[in-house]
Amino acid sequence: MINIEDYFTFHEEDRIVVGCSTGPDSMALLDMLLKVREKYHLFLIVAHVNHNVRRESYQEAIFLKDYCEKNHLIFESMVIEDYGDDNFHNEARNIRYHFFENILHKYGAYYLMTAHHGDDLMETILMRMVRGSNLNGYSGFKSHIDMGDYVIARPLISYTKQQLEEYDQLNSVPFFVDSSNQKDVYTRNRYRKNILPFLKEEDKDVHLKFLKFSETLIEANQFIEKVKKNAIQRVLEGDKISISSFLKEDEYIQKEILYSFLSEFYPDDLLLLTDKHIDLIFQLIKSRKGNSFVNLPNGVMAQKEYDFLRLVREVDDISSYEIEFDQEVFLPNRHKIEKVNSLDDNSNDVCRLDSSEVSLPLIVRTRKLGDRIAVKGLHGSKKVKDIFIDKKIALKDRDLWPIVVDSSGKIVWIPGIKKSKFDKPKLDKYDIILKYS
Repeated sequence: MINIEDYFTFHEEDRIVVGCSTGPDSMALLDMLLKVREKYHLFLIVAHVNHNVRRESYQEAIFLKDYCEKNHLIFESMVIEDYGDDNFHNEARNIRYHFFENILHKYGAYYLMTAHHGDDLMETILMRMVRGSNLNGYSGFKSHIDMGDYVIARPLISYTKQQLEEYDQLNSVPFFVDSSNQKDVYTRNRYRKNILPFLKEEDKDVHLKFLKFSETLIEANQFIEKVKKNAIQRVLEGDKISISSFLKEDEYIQKEILYSFLSEFYPDDLLLLTDKHIDLIFQLIKSRKGNSFVNLPNGVMAQKEYDFLRLVREVDDISSYEIEFDQEVFLPNRHKIEKVNSLDDNSNDVCRLDSSEVSLPLIVRTRKLGDRIAVKGLHGSKKVKDIFIDKKIALKDRDLWPIVVDSSGKIVWIPGIKKSKFDKPKLDKYDIILKYS
């Protein structure tokens, strides 16, 4: 006997957004909520996402809209027009939850309720065990997740899919069956079709054993979270990890720190990551190279910059630029170079030039292969690449760093880093003062 009130504590006039796909699970959940709506005076909003991968999906959306009108429910929907990710399930989930959040905020709802059940939990745990994860990942997912301004609730986690289908039959609940759930091309479907039936033959209540396993890991992880938070404070400098501090931590906590940082880039509970990716980051950390990186799924990069590690999402890099300088130029690295009338500063952020010694106009550009600069006070010239290395300039910054040259191509200044022989002392003759800020 299924009773949603056994697994969710309702409050008077709760506002609940229900993620509904028209499948047997979500339609069962919606029917259960309708049965207690009057009792608690619930305000229900049905949120539906058309994934746009089956012809039937439009018919299902129309059906659900009509169903909501008949039952006096608010209906909100969206269509996913395009997918750019090579992992369909991951991208679809991200789009879904972004849509759900917007609906929650629109109606001032506090709960997002989904129809995840015991079979879903088993599949998730098994998939993560095979792929590799951390303790939090191995636990699958929680029945309640506090997201700050709302709570994700999964009140059907103690029931199997079969129990929910039996509920639909007993209560004459209409639903649609997603044909894509039978396709072996999706990893989750293979677990659903081949592994779960075997486990259920061994023990019909095996889903409850998995639930207990999940809850045990969640409790252990809560303790580890406290230890990890203290460790993060010790290793974090701004938005980067101090590698020397990081390596002083216990190896297990090191992994937890990495998973914590990675979770910012993978809202799908790190589903795309495996032990292999963590091993790659450790190899990066322990590499003798001062500047290097590894690529991670979905356009994320782990970058080592000498004693620091940072995680970034790749963007379309500006590979080069060349700008003729007049009075002021704003640069892609968010700095600017401007001509000023006077300045006391004599740092590398300032350059003084005699126009009779250089060919005007000046050009601001990115570095080129083989660039050399006649360094002030040094006989001969030095490679720009070596100067960047000496100054520990991160790889991601080098390609956008401005190089000031005259119209004949001579490098007269590397702003903020190095002056050339063309730079003049404050008491000498010059008619151009450049400032980098």
